[in-house]
Amino acid sequence: MRLNELLKYDDIVIQCHDNPDADALASGYALYWYFTKMNKKPSFIYRGKNQVSKSNLTIMLDELAVPVTYKPTFKKKPELLITVDCQYGERNVTTTPAANVAIIDHHRPASEIPEMSEVRSNIGSCATVVWDMIKNENLDPNEDKLLSTALYYGLYTDTNRLSEVSHPLDRDMIDSLEINKSLITKMSNSNISLKELEITGRAIESYEYYPNERYLLIHSDPCDPNILGVMSDFALETAEVDVCVAYYVSETEVKFSVRSCIKEVHADELASFIADELGGGGGHMYKAGGMLHPLRLLTLSDNMDLDSIADAVIRLRIKDYCDKYQIIYAKDATLDTSLMQLYEKADNVLGTVHLKDVFPVGSTVEIRTLEGDVNVKIEEDTFLMIGVEGEVYPIKQEKLERSYKFLDEPYERAFDYEPSIKDLASGERKGVLAYTKSVLSRGGSRIYAGPVDGYIKLFTLWDEEKYYSANPGDYIAVREDDPHDIYIIRNRLFDTLYKPVN
Repeated sequence: MRLNELLKYDDIVIQCHDNPDADALASGYALYWYFTKMNKKPSFIYRGKNQVSKSNLTIMLDELAVPVTYKPTFKKKPELLITVDCQYGERNVTTTPAANVAIIDHHRPASEIPEMSEVRSNIGSCATVVWDMIKNENLDPNEDKLLSTALYYGLYTDTNRLSEVSHPLDRDMIDSLEINKSLITKMSNSNISLKELEITGRAIESYEYYPNERYLLIHSDPCDPNILGVMSDFALETAEVDVCVAYYVSETEVKFSVRSCIKEVHADELASFIADELGGGGGHMYKAGGMLHPLRLLTLSDNMDLDSIADAVIRLRIKDYCDKYQIIYAKDATLDTSLMQLYEKADNVLGTVHLKDVFPVGSTVEIRTLEGDVNVKIEEDTFLMIGVEGEVYPIKQEKLERSYKFLDEPYERAFDYEPSIKDLASGERKGVLAYTKSVLSRGGSRIYAGPVDGYIKLFTLWDEEKYYSANPGDYIAVREDDPHDIYIIRNRLFDTLYKPVN
């Protein structure tokens, strides 16, 4: 959905959930700003039983001039109602009758959503979604520093002080926004009330420890989600603890925070594993978090309450995650290739970028992709490969020319997220597709490969700190000429990338 599609309506009401947090307030604020720019006269409201009272949020409302109004008994039936950071009809937002309804959110849909919707469940905050939608209308939220600070704070709080940011669009917004840093600090230092300090103490005191797996489980009373991060950060200081999961259960959400201090457990992967099909989770290797949707949890049992179901699901999924993976260290391992098929690369047109065409030789650049940020120093022979799904990785010229040949045809591909490069010295960022040339795979070195029937974490020869995961049906492969060059190939990509050697 584009925001300009909503300009045909005049009577517009923006509504966030009944207990608005910083992300909901920032998202509604940004929509209010956009429609006002477009010469509309929108209203921004929240309803429910309680008015905003948390210290950090009252500071946000006052100092950032957030134009929201508390309307517990809102009787007007608007021409268009936009629910933001929530979904119309859900339990955390009082239903407001309207002629037309639109939804802008970053949580997974719990039920059918209307046609006018923009729901991106893989984004860290609703503020990021609205920021991107406004940018797509060729407007810049930096025109108003109060607004840009609010958007930043929305993402900041919804990702536990940015520690759980995973999507590159979130990182793009962080890099783009011009903010009042002192105000962010002021709001952050007013985040915990004395009551929440007591909640933190009780929760940590009642921890559960699992010595074989070396993980700690903390069940808290409902609180500000950021406090879960405080609990798990503190718990990870304990010598015997490698992994910590802290969570709370409320009527509207089950929030959890994940921390890991060992390379064998990626916090973001564990968070996604806990939330699979029940909500959403993400972050990075050492800090992550997520949410489980109560309605989805309640479908799992007819004779248990929400608290009991959530407890059981989180415990079971952590145990399953710890039990199911085989860990392989490629530098010390060899695979039995006697039952594996020999393959060579299939004919695929891919893209490549000579990085010196983008920034000068000697520059250190940050490559931003869906898989994360990668830093590379540009040398004369440094290239960037663009795979079939937009995945990118650095490659040296000698290896590139051995495996691929350049084509005269232009490279024309569109991806959900276009890879980009940032010069770390100047801060300048450029998209890479404009510099991309087409190449065709030559076949080249061959591999032995076969599907896996279990779950694997593989530490490759070229990266001993970060593992690559394989699920049943994915392929594990090893180069014919190097028994320790072992890697994982996704099931959905394998037939596209490789063909059997007869």
